[in-house]
Amino acid sequence: MAWYDMLAQQWASQSIWEVIAVLLAIAYVWLAARQSIWCWPCALISTGIYSWLFWEHTLPLQTLLNLYYLGMAVYGWLNWRRIEDQTLNGLKEYNWTFHLPVIAGLLLIGWALAAGLSDFFISDYLYLDALVTVFSLFTTYLVTQKVLENWLYWIVINALAAWLYWHSGLYLTGLLFVSYVAFAAYGYLKWRGEYIAQPDAS
Repeated sequence: MAWYDMLAQQWASQSIWEVIAVLLAIAYVWLAARQSIWCWPCALISTGIYSWLFWEHTLPLQTLLNLYYLGMAVYGWLNWRRIEDQTLNGLKEYNWTFHLPVIAGLLLIGWALAAGLSDFFISDYLYLDALVTVFSLFTTYLVTQKVLENWLYWIVINALAAWLYWHSGLYLTGLLFVSYVAFAAYGYLKWRGEYIAQPDAS
């Protein structure tokens, strides 16, 4: 069956819960790019639904990742409220002397995680699943701290995740993550402009 037939079949058979999860996931990214604290309730509900969907499609690390997102949605809400009480928008920027060692470390952790789980899960995409998971854990934390470069990480992560979900048969979710790439680029440009406009930006 061609991919477009599979896509049409998925669209026809999808549950209302998946539709809600997709719409709220899009709302989360859009609102986060605009620094709206209401992105976090959207994330809370969407990731709760996706935790179940990924488990059903034998993506165990993506399931765990979404359970982590549930907790981070609560933390993100609380931390953004704290930041908004203290500063105008609280955006910050880290240079490459911070990011390069982090990237190297995350690559190593992702490889080790997949290797350790290879005896327990049968999956053609376990290593990619692990890398997407590990980098997403870190990058979600960057979002909660309003670190500008989070959007650059998301551009790469979302592109890899789109490929992973597409080849795992989750065509609608794959297309959703393709749109996330564009949203991440928009988010970076918007946050960058607002960061530069901060009185104390350097």
